[in-house]
Amino acid sequence: MTGNFHVPVLQQEVVDLLVTTPGGVYVDCTVGGGGHAEAILNKLNSNGLLIGLDADADALAFAQKRLSNFPNVRLHRVFFDQLDVVLVQEDVLPVQGVLFDLGISSFQIDEKEKGFSFMGEGPLDMRFNRSRELTAEQVVNRYSEEELARVIREYGEERMWRKIARRIVEARKLEPIRTTTRLAEVVRSVVKGPNVNKTLARVFQAIRIEVNDELNRLRTALNKAFECLDEGGRLAVIAYHSLEDRIVKEFFRYKELDCVCPPEFPQCVCDKVREMRLVTRKPIFPSPQEVAGNPRARSARLRVAEKVVPYQEIV
Repeated sequence: MTGNFHVPVLQQEVVDLLVTTPGGVYVDCTVGGGGHAEAILNKLNSNGLLIGLDADADALAFAQKRLSNFPNVRLHRVFFDQLDVVLVQEDVLPVQGVLFDLGISSFQIDEKEKGFSFMGEGPLDMRFNRSRELTAEQVVNRYSEEELARVIREYGEERMWRKIARRIVEARKLEPIRTTTRLAEVVRSVVKGPNVNKTLARVFQAIRIEVNDELNRLRTALNKAFECLDEGGRLAVIAYHSLEDRIVKEFFRYKELDCVCPPEFPQCVCDKVREMRLVTRKPIFPSPQEVAGNPRARSARLRVAEKVVPYQEIV
């Protein structure tokens, strides 16, 4: 593993908006190669602490080396929906900030044996954590046509979902689809023209999300992150596609509401209280200069919200 694991997106914006207490505890739920973590640590004082989480063992190994000069960092190999378990074990609750940098890192895309990319030959794996049973190969070869169509439609938002699912099923009857290049060939047999790479990206994204149960994990993790935050603590999320961003936006909007009663009710009866304040009313996007230097940042959008209710102890 050489070179850059991943170029951190919106690094300065994340640090400026997230770190409000230099002596506080901050959680990087997707530590990756440690880029955001390093920037956060550089803003903390000697009393500050960073907890880094990642399901990918390679990511943690890289981050461990990158952050080896910092005494105030602790890394854990877990999916981010287990952050509350880790923070209880570490006895650091409540925390002052939580960061999610969603999606996959440049390293994961470029490492062909992980099977995330259609750009090179690799096994159909796509697991962030290799201890999980479900792989992309199993999704492609064992799911029914209806299940495949659902995955591609819901998680890839691909308009040709029905035809692609049908062609995958037809192709695997002749021979199991075991590699990224073979899956890409099957998709290309359905989709022609200049937009084929966009379709390939959507199909591979959809299967990756299914393999790692990413959206359900995100919903769970956002709620747990909120519970772990101290009053005044901040939650920052960088999303890269509309499905993730929609979940984050709706979560923040609900937490900001002080009433969820139907509009026809004459008075509030729901007892809902405002739990968060939006720090970013609209998402923050990378500058043209950042995108020019790191094209993979082009779809990133950052949202930040602050907890405005007291922390309640997690039992």
